Amino acid sequence: LVRGQPQAEKILRQEEERFRETLEQGLKLLEEDLRDLKGTVIPGGTVFKLYDTYGFPVDLTADIARERGLEVDTDGFDRAMAEQRERARAASSFKADHGGGADYEGSSEFTGYDHLRDTARVDALYAGGRAVNALETGDEGMIILDRTPFYAESGGQVGDRGTISGAGFEFEVQDTVKYGDAHGHVGVVRQGHVEAGDGVTAHVDEARRQATVLNHSATHLLHAALREILGEHVTQKGSLVAPDRLRFDFGHFEPVSAEQIGTIERRVNEWIRANEPADVRHMAYDEAIEFGAVALFGEKYGDDVRVMRFGEFSTELCGGTHVGRTGDIGFFKIISEVGISAGVRRIEAVTGEGALAWAQAAERRIDSVAERLRASPENIEVRLGQVLDRNRELEKALEQAKARLASQTGSDLVDKAVEVGGVRVLA
Repeated sequence: LVRGQPQAEKILRQEEERFRETLEQGLKLLEEDLRDLKGTVIPGGTVFKLYDTYGFPVDLTADIARERGLEVDTDGFDRAMAEQRERARAASSFKADHGGGADYEGSSEFTGYDHLRDTARVDALYAGGRAVNALETGDEGMIILDRTPFYAESGGQVGDRGTISGAGFEFEVQDTVKYGDAHGHVGVVRQGHVEAGDGVTAHVDEARRQATVLNHSATHLLHAALREILGEHVTQKGSLVAPDRLRFDFGHFEPVSAEQIGTIERRVNEWIRANEPADVRHMAYDEAIEFGAVALFGEKYGDDVRVMRFGEFSTELCGGTHVGRTGDIGFFKIISEVGISAGVRRIEAVTGEGALAWAQAAERRIDSVAERLRASPENIEVRLGQVLDRNRELEKALEQAKARLASQTGSDLVDKAVEVGGVRVLA
């Protein structure tokens, strides 16, 4: 508390200022709505709009209503709130629930830490939200296996893709999701016929998994670098670990400067070059916290947890898949840093092949600009400065020429005036 007092004071002051701005804006909007109000009841939709869009507290709206002898349509507000929650649930729900898998009580043994191909047995099949006995060519559905190398989406890491195949049968796995303790392989039957009890081979898309693994391990290093450079107050608020990029949301009270971004990048790449091995341990939760592992707020952990450690710089509780050594990541590059809500920032970055592609694309853009400026890439800043200076000079000369032309035109017109009844007239 003592060490964090200056930061706490700064954040509280910012929150007070933001809330004051919210109140001022909300009061202005409420006054506008009240001027057009017919009757003595403020509609629930109006109250909800002030709350949901502008952050204006509902109880404050009710206080103002009471002071003016008005009422608030609380039932209408509750309906609007329920509709908004339903929209949020629909937006975040998985693209296709072929499972109705909540009624499946079995489990899948995950073997994907050590294998990307494994043999398994089909335990259950689902299509259209219900259990089925078989899937045929062209059917969309979900397969649950007794054991699988496919990682199911969790902890920010996307689910694996690949194939499940058997005798004359092939199922394209388009995503892998969790249903309780089971892994649901969502996709489509490309050929053949599959039934519960069939023996199959599950094969993960290796290139996609490897790219995802690089980004997941880099996310751990990024988290450690943020805490080291910005402060230990930094906490993870969310993440996405995909094959093409990583996205990391974290709590911080101000934008990260370009200088800090550069320092964070250098630190992560320094740890990558150190080529530290991944140290995976299983231990009790309390023991893991004493060991120094960072637990993510809001995550649910069991009594026994998996600890992922890289060197002396990163130790986190994590069930995801990772590199064998930090050097496998290759290269780390931050491509954006933005604020997404009050006190929450978002960094997007790329690694490995994705980072190389990003650097090459940036180089092509620089070469294109250099060519249009008729300069070498090394001199484009100097050449661009010269072009901008010349452009300003030309704009100034153009304005002066326009003024002279306007003055000359005015003089010419005056000369054309004629006298009509003692008055000089220009028509």
